[in-house]
Amino acid sequence: MTTTVERPPVQEEVAPAQRGNKVGPALLTVLTWIIGIGFFFPILWMVLTAFKQEADAYTTPPTLFFTPTLDQFAEVFDAGIGPYLLNSLFATVMSTIFVLALAIPAAYAVSLRPVKKTQDVLFFFISTKMLPVVAAIVPIYVVVNNIGMLDNVWTLIVLYTAMNLPIAVWMMRSFFQEVPKELLEAASMDGASLWRSMREVVLPVVSPGIAATSLICVIFAWNEFFFAVNLTAAQAATVPVFLVGFITSEGLYFAKLCAAATMCALPVVIAGWIAQNKLVQGLSFGAVK
Repeated sequence: MTTTVERPPVQEEVAPAQRGNKVGPALLTVLTWIIGIGFFFPILWMVLTAFKQEADAYTTPPTLFFTPTLDQFAEVFDAGIGPYLLNSLFATVMSTIFVLALAIPAAYAVSLRPVKKTQDVLFFFISTKMLPVVAAIVPIYVVVNNIGMLDNVWTLIVLYTAMNLPIAVWMMRSFFQEVPKELLEAASMDGASLWRSMREVVLPVVSPGIAATSLICVIFAWNEFFFAVNLTAAQAATVPVFLVGFITSEGLYFAKLCAAATMCALPVVIAGWIAQNKLVQGLSFGAVK
């Protein structure tokens, strides 16, 4: 009779190199989380301070446990934040629409239909961002004053459009360059016009890039302060100008300022959250071949 002896399973030894390959990504993940929390902590502290009383906002060391209150938000509404939000919203949305209406055809022309001196045109676009705004504010103020457009929201719309247009053209150009030429050739062979090719072939492909460019323009226009504080007064002032009102000769109302800043940042955060899928696709557009 033959007796079969079962051998215990042999445990494979993990090589040190394999253990090192597992430890590396884990350390990178932990380091990434630490850096992310470090960048997010000032925003978290601002939001927490918005729910404090003024006395709790100035304590040393900082007050970590407190009774949340909405008094600061109520005072911000009583201070009249509504018109400032409407002005910022109108100027941001309209300028972003104008930027896209001008940047998309321009980017299409310099990427998919390039001609001679295209690089010179691109350099001219980006060179307009090299001039400091403070160096141009005096002639801009004189022109705006002479045409009677001071304290007018349309003045901000024109300036925000000019401010964001060069960046939008460069961003959209990089997205258009990733469009396969075969798609345009196939559309042309099928008899599609230029407008139909743009509407039904090119724009659906670069829609993530359009979303990313739109969000960048919204952020820049919403946060712009220099033009708003120098060219507006009471009727067309935006939210950055409203925030400055909490810095007075009596001191800084820190809790109220944090409440106002939280409310002013909320629309941009909501816009980014809504467009997050398109935004990630747009920022990574063309990264993987």
